[in-house]
Amino acid sequence: MIIWVNEQIDPSGLIYSCIATCDEQQAKDCHESFENNLTEIQKSEGWVARLRTVNSWDEVPVSALKLS
Repeated sequence: MIIWVNEQIDPSGLIYSCIATCDEQQAKDCHESFENNLTEIQKSEGWVARLRTVNSWDEVPVSALKLS
């Protein structure tokens, strides 16, 4: 099983928001939204949107919104 994890991470490395899903297209759409919602100021301060995959729900951050 592949789980797609979208994270918005603040400059200090803390996860600001996180959504996890098994649906690749939903994950890519969410990542695009996360990217588009970051302002140029946030980006210059070090905010990032990251899309990654994991193989187990145990690897998904606890705070994540989990979509099926």
